[in-house]
Amino acid sequence: MNANHANRTATMTRRGFLHRAGALSASGLAANLDLLSLAAHAQTAPDYRALVCVFLYGGNDANNTIVPLDASGYAQYAAIRTAASGVQLSQATLLPIQPKSVATPFGMHPSLAPIHPLFASGKAAFAINVGTLTQPTTKAQYQAGVRPASLYSHSDQQTQWQTASSTTISNTGWGGRIADAQQSSNPNGFPVVTSTGGVTLFVTGATSRPLSVPVNGTFGLAGDTGTPVASARVAALKTLLGLDRDNLLVAAASDITQQAIDLSASVNPILAGQVPAFDTLTTSIAQQLAAVAKMIEARNALGAKRQVFFVQLGGFDTHSNQIATQADLLDQLAQALRAFYDTTVALGVASEVTTFTLTEFARTFKPSAGAGTDHAWGGHQLVLGGAVKGGDFYGRFPTLVLEGPDDAEREGRWIPSASVDEYGSTLARWFGVDSATLASVFPNLAKFPVQDLGFL
Repeated sequence: MNANHANRTATMTRRGFLHRAGALSASGLAANLDLLSLAAHAQTAPDYRALVCVFLYGGNDANNTIVPLDASGYAQYAAIRTAASGVQLSQATLLPIQPKSVATPFGMHPSLAPIHPLFASGKAAFAINVGTLTQPTTKAQYQAGVRPASLYSHSDQQTQWQTASSTTISNTGWGGRIADAQQSSNPNGFPVVTSTGGVTLFVTGATSRPLSVPVNGTFGLAGDTGTPVASARVAALKTLLGLDRDNLLVAAASDITQQAIDLSASVNPILAGQVPAFDTLTTSIAQQLAAVAKMIEARNALGAKRQVFFVQLGGFDTHSNQIATQADLLDQLAQALRAFYDTTVALGVASEVTTFTLTEFARTFKPSAGAGTDHAWGGHQLVLGGAVKGGDFYGRFPTLVLEGPDDAEREGRWIPSASVDEYGSTLARWFGVDSATLASVFPNLAKFPVQDLGFL
């Protein structure tokens, strides 16, 4: 074996070892973690702000999330969502709300009871009839073919909601692009984006890298138990990380692994803590938001001035048995969100943390067989936090008439009156993204007349 061949073999063996070492992590250590050097960050943001994205996978039914409560409005609702259809909410069960800018009352889904008082106290609001759009779109334009690609497909619409791109394929999400714009705000290089719901397009940036943390177990090398054998393995890994530095790719992989190991030493004790408001909550969404609360509580120790979080709750694809399924999911969501909001109040950062929902689409106003609904389009999103101009609707509520002016087809698929771009831009502006940078975060924003829906 010649020397060159021996060097290549050693490099390949080491690469394989590093790959396997990364796979040992409880959560992949960090998702492509690439911490920036301290020297690159002389500027520090003067204040703290956090965005918490809650993605409701499957398509939450907006038509039962908010229902007209006045006599004529509810009658219009009940004429289509009849009691016999199995998807009607009775008028008596709805939680009454009076949006400040709307003349008529509405009702929230009864499972949102923990959130209901926050709407009245001005800490929660709804962005109305938001969806993926290529441009402001009328029914005539929709019928002429102006529409997002693969409009009623779960995977495609999840991608478009997370990337704010409905005409071209994007490899980055708008959460990640916000992180790209704000990464210098964290002077010690702590990642702007943290996900408890896995690595998704939403958290993926062009230059920044998301941190992916578990809600259970430890964040670090699996098997690092402190025993002699485990310690020897860790020592061997650290030795390997210092070898073969002349190869740029191998050196970069080594740096990422070492940085992730170092980061786990800071994050593990944080995730091991307790959050009193979540003591009785055991659902996945509660555990994820509890982890987010721990990271926010440790913001000063981590040197984080700007943080974007991603959590997720699935199961909203309610083609059948919708009433029971949505009631359970919204109950999980509302309890977790209320515990999280109360925690931000206790931490003194309620006005610095804004939580918001995304979902790939709403459900048809017209019920389908099996007491369910089908895939639709525009829907309503909840925004929560001390900085929210709450107690109101932002956007135009659709006309609840099948084949009416807002129905894209015949089943009550509402054409959005506000775009993902406008919704996301409102959040990004509050977070600190300047007007000049918004065009790179939301490349399609210039096609819309509004860049700020006004709920923050």
